[in-house]
Amino acid sequence: MGFGKIDEDVLVNLRKIVGEKNLFTSGEELEKYSYDETPQGIKALPEIVVKTNNITEVSKVLSLANEKKIPVTPRGQGTGLCSGAVPVYGGILLSLENMNRIIEIDEDNLMAVVESGVVLSDLREEVENRGLFYPADPGERTSSIGGNVNTNAGGMNGVKYGKTRKYILGMEAVLPSGKILELGGKVVKRSTGYELMHLIIGSEGTLAVVTKVIIKLLKLPDKFMTLYIPFNNLYDAVKSVSEILKERMTPTAMEFVERDVILEAEKREGKIMPHRDSEAYLIIRIEGEKDEDLDEKAIDISEVCMKNNAVDVLVADTKEKQDNIWDVRSIFYEAIVKNKTAELIDTAVPPSSIPEYMKRIKEISQKHGVRILSYGHAGDGNIHIQPIKEKLTDVEWDKRLPAVMESIYREAYLLGGVVSGEHGIGWTKKKYLPICLDEEQIRLMREIKSIFDPNNILNPGKIFDNITRAHSGM
Repeated sequence: MGFGKIDEDVLVNLRKIVGEKNLFTSGEELEKYSYDETPQGIKALPEIVVKTNNITEVSKVLSLANEKKIPVTPRGQGTGLCSGAVPVYGGILLSLENMNRIIEIDEDNLMAVVESGVVLSDLREEVENRGLFYPADPGERTSSIGGNVNTNAGGMNGVKYGKTRKYILGMEAVLPSGKILELGGKVVKRSTGYELMHLIIGSEGTLAVVTKVIIKLLKLPDKFMTLYIPFNNLYDAVKSVSEILKERMTPTAMEFVERDVILEAEKREGKIMPHRDSEAYLIIRIEGEKDEDLDEKAIDISEVCMKNNAVDVLVADTKEKQDNIWDVRSIFYEAIVKNKTAELIDTAVPPSSIPEYMKRIKEISQKHGVRILSYGHAGDGNIHIQPIKEKLTDVEWDKRLPAVMESIYREAYLLGGVVSGEHGIGWTKKKYLPICLDEEQIRLMREIKSIFDPNNILNPGKIFDNITRAHSGM
């Protein structure tokens, strides 16, 4: 199935829908929307960037594109890490960044109603000023809520609070045909037919364009404490994670990181972390209503870590000290990719399998002669793994990297894991999807895509290769 192009007739209609000031066709403007933050990611220019301001405009743009068979790539802030918002087939880049209103903070029902272009950090600041808490916490605070919904984003709080899906109660979305869906609502429980909303969550903009969501909020915890725990052995650190969870302790966040990642982050952030000669570290955040609660939890966690040969347990009990640690944590990825040629893998394995998985990753590194750095959300088994080019020539890197990537994904699957824990599949990981999903699962996904989007205009080529036919009916 070939795609249509932006001709003068389409351009005239787009002007009528969104106005001249919201259309961009110049090379410089198109370039800004030709990539996202994926390391080694692809670049592709759209034919036109269209910025919508409301759901009616989104509906009309999609209806027009569907009629003319023009591909449409939805985009929020462009912070994705798998080329999911890159317009690989040109066409329309549909930017939702102007749809950034926090419509309502419903303190009676502990809910927020927001447009999909709202930036995560803005939402968190707004609700926390009211003593409320939105737990979903991807490391990229400048990401959009719509992007988080489309990838079912996780983050550092996942060990206790789960992923984005858990906090989406309602949704407004537009189908590729232009038809508008109102899904869910301000109710906590539902058992009323198929949950189409949850099908759209995590679908990476391939089934519908999310324009508004109703978000579940919680009461902001009264107190936080952060533990910074160095180890001389990576396996002791990750083994501690398994034992903490086994003892039914549930920190708010539980991260692990190797020393070399800390050193890169220090250089970028201009801060010096303690115990710089240790091999690995755990960074653990706990919460409670009273200081006594925090002290008790800290003691219990410290005992487990010291039993597993921790060098020390450092306590950050002021906001300034905690912010210092989490500021460094938040730039791990950026610190590596901004200074080095590196890939990014975000596999997830059962938390108890992390020690064995780390062992296998070290073996892969040694076998192929490629340096690999690891860090991630240890509490929920979501590991960020970065093969690094370092001193390899371009030829050596290009030859060795495919086998390294394949091996890392396959070992995750063999331990009961998956290809992606939170970043999604997008364009860059679709060739690895069959490692963890069988043919029948992928066939069903393709059928679902063809029902929602028979002309295959919406974010085509993402998750799996293009659907080449329209759905024939059921």
